[in-house]
Amino acid sequence: METASLAPSLKNIAPQQEYLLQGSIFDNHRDVLLHRLRGLCDNAESNFEHFHDYEAVYMLRNSTTTQQNQFVLFRVRHALDHPDAPDHIRYLGQAEMGDRGRPTLVRACLDVACSSNVRDFLQEMGFRMDHDYVTKGYFFHKGRMKVTVYKVYRLVQPGKTDVQNLEALGQSHLVELSVVAPLGQEQIGEDMKNFAEQLKPLVVLEKFDHRRIQ
Repeated sequence: METASLAPSLKNIAPQQEYLLQGSIFDNHRDVLLHRLRGLCDNAESNFEHFHDYEAVYMLRNSTTTQQNQFVLFRVRHALDHPDAPDHIRYLGQAEMGDRGRPTLVRACLDVACSSNVRDFLQEMGFRMDHDYVTKGYFFHKGRMKVTVYKVYRLVQPGKTDVQNLEALGQSHLVELSVVAPLGQEQIGEDMKNFAEQLKPLVVLEKFDHRRIQ
């Protein structure tokens, strides 16, 4: 697949959209938030789950544009707590931030299970690993909404996920409220906004423009 055609083709084969709100909470307040989520989410005692993932981000610059910072990213996720499970490769499009009245960030999303040699495949296609990290935390479900509360760890040596090689980033946990759904379901944003209101003042979930940190 040529670099020139990669980004347009991804837009055509990713009919799903991710609706997203994000925030953070200090580590010492995490357990209070988890208790609140147990009370708000569906069947929390059975659906309250842990995850411990390694994620590597691969980048390929788009040679068809003269603009800077134009590239395609793929995220490859491996479950460290379930090593026999398939890896997942994920594509996330550029966030749609133009409509200020829209309550959530919206972006194209493609997430599929794959074999463990997907990293070698991406490198053969010309991608290079931009960065990698480990996440460890919890997730809940409320209808089709997913809530994750997790800590991000930097790898002192890239690719090595043993405990001695992990360095926690900051003194807070990230909190994300998301839904992946077909195109055009704008009511989802209002449902997410209403749910986010129930988590205040513990955590404020907002539509965050990631372009500000690029």
